[in-house]
Amino acid sequence: MGSGQVTSSVPEGSSEFQGKHVSVAGLGVSGIPAAKVLQARGAIVTVVNDGDDARAREQAAELQALGVTVRLGDGATLPEGTELVVTAPGWKPDKPLFEAARAAGVEIWGDVELAWRLRGPDAAPWLAVTGTNGKTTTVQMLASILKAAGLRTAAVGNIGVSLLDAVLGEEQYDVLAVELSSYQLHWAPSLRAHSAAVLNLAPDHLDWHGSMEAYARDKGRIYEGNRVACVYNAADKATEDLVREADVEEGCRAIGFTLGTPGPSQLGVVEGILVDRAFVENRHKNAQELAEVSDVNPPAPHNIANALAAAALARAFGVPAAAVRDGLRNFTPDAHRIAHVADVDGVAYVDDSKATNTHAAEASLAAYESIVWIAGGLAKGATFDELVAKSAKRLRGAVLIGADRALIREALARHAPEVPVVDLDRTDTGAMLAAVQEAKRLAAEGDTVLLAPACASMDMFANYNKRGDAFAEAVRELGA
Repeated sequence: MGSGQVTSSVPEGSSEFQGKHVSVAGLGVSGIPAAKVLQARGAIVTVVNDGDDARAREQAAELQALGVTVRLGDGATLPEGTELVVTAPGWKPDKPLFEAARAAGVEIWGDVELAWRLRGPDAAPWLAVTGTNGKTTTVQMLASILKAAGLRTAAVGNIGVSLLDAVLGEEQYDVLAVELSSYQLHWAPSLRAHSAAVLNLAPDHLDWHGSMEAYARDKGRIYEGNRVACVYNAADKATEDLVREADVEEGCRAIGFTLGTPGPSQLGVVEGILVDRAFVENRHKNAQELAEVSDVNPPAPHNIANALAAAALARAFGVPAAAVRDGLRNFTPDAHRIAHVADVDGVAYVDDSKATNTHAAEASLAAYESIVWIAGGLAKGATFDELVAKSAKRLRGAVLIGADRALIREALARHAPEVPVVDLDRTDTGAMLAAVQEAKRLAAEGDTVLLAPACASMDMFANYNKRGDAFAEAVRELGA
């Protein structure tokens, strides 16, 4: 979440914080705005932070100038007299600070919960999206569709635009498109969206949640109290199970999306057309054309699924079909998400550096028929057998980079022994150029060289953006 400026005016009904001792866990992009907002509303705020480096001291000085108490180097001890804890989303639930708060009967909110509680009486409803992969793209598509319908909206939340800014700022919205992570949902007990979607579920962040069951449970919180629609992935039964378990308002509907022909109360695809059989009269017999598959950029299967989920949430809000088409046509995906870089000698080079886990890489590999795969990095405890087994028939070759490349090499040996593999044992700045050159050697006309690492980037690059930039630069050098 962004740490931009937040208004300090006190909205009506916010006096609950006056004189209240609130401890904010963590500085950074969510803790600082939360501390400022609470202090402006009369709370007695103490910020606790594990780190005590130069950056933390600089941030602490900024808050102390406003009258906020900051305690650096000790994020474990609950400050005396604490009546409420507001935490940065990344702090794990088993931290001693939280155990102490629970033992003392003190509530723990995340920054999303704080934003939800601070909304005014005429606040814009939230259309919320979560899932292991595709959240940001889907929320951006949704915002584009809502704007095409003439609605005042913004893509906010885990996407980098602070919900506190959106809720407390001067701009008035008709509806918000909200991306929520499992961390944020864990700490948002009273959130109640107009409608919400869980795009997919695959093992991720299990070190934080403790188990797949706990991870799924936190994702499923997004459906609690939904008023109009709970949108689920018909190809991912776990998402439908979460809808069944949710306690929603009377009349809220389960709406599925599918890449196949939709049944009643679903959105899907028929002969290259995205169609709606959920928000139409007599849905057992009728369907509404929304857009063409070619209106989705890029028209890869997992991105069409994202578009259908965005369309379902927009339709739940009453958006007309033409706005779905126009919004999808107007949408341009962020960099490093299955982005076509160039064609060189009849071979397409595609950057999906954002595919930082096996689930995302599987979706990326499914989009192409004949692939030279560039993969590897930090596995974060992942295994690759299922990914390789599912994708083996599409692989013409593989070039492996990064710290945990041996795990992928071993999976390839087990499930795709005929696929030629280049194992690059180097982590210097020229490694990506070498990988692209090796991929070119393996590729034939009509193939796709695909960077879909299935791993995090931090062993070799600052982030997935830098990794994708290095790939694009290497491809351009190849073309030159």
